Amino acid sequence: MKRDWLHWAFEASLLAKGILAGIETLSGLVLLIVSHGQLADLAHALTAHELSEDPNDLVAGTLMHMAQAFSVEAQKFYALYLLSHGGLKLGVVGLLARGLMWAYPAAIALMVVFIAYQLHVWAGDRSVAMLALTALDVAVIALTWREWRRKRGLSFPGNAA
Repeated sequence: MKRDWLHWAFEASLLAKGILAGIETLSGLVLLIVSHGQLADLAHALTAHELSEDPNDLVAGTLMHMAQAFSVEAQKFYALYLLSHGGLKLGVVGLLARGLMWAYPAAIALMVVFIAYQLHVWAGDRSVAMLALTALDVAVIALTWREWRRKRGLSFPGNAA
């Protein structure tokens, strides 16, 4: 029963990672295709009505401030980062979904690299979101390791093979 639940958790984590990786990849593509001016226009269009009703609206004001502070260089960096990060994760999810044995340790190694980078970013900004993503990646690593061992027919401490 426990092993079935853990297998289901692994499958669910693959689905979640795949969806997030797809969103990441699409976001990077949008940032690559859309001009800097179009992004500013979009932020203005999204916030103009709200700010006309309440000039102190925290969410709309923050979005406008972020759009105004978002440089062309930052846009290029995030476009490439999101495309590469999301694309790599999509590839890993696809390989794991196919059940390729070599993909399990490769996925774990790649996630360890992502975790190292995320902890580096977290050390600078102490973002709770970055820490939560890192915790999710640690859980996915544990599930991936367990699934890999299960597929290889290896036993787990306290369990039969």
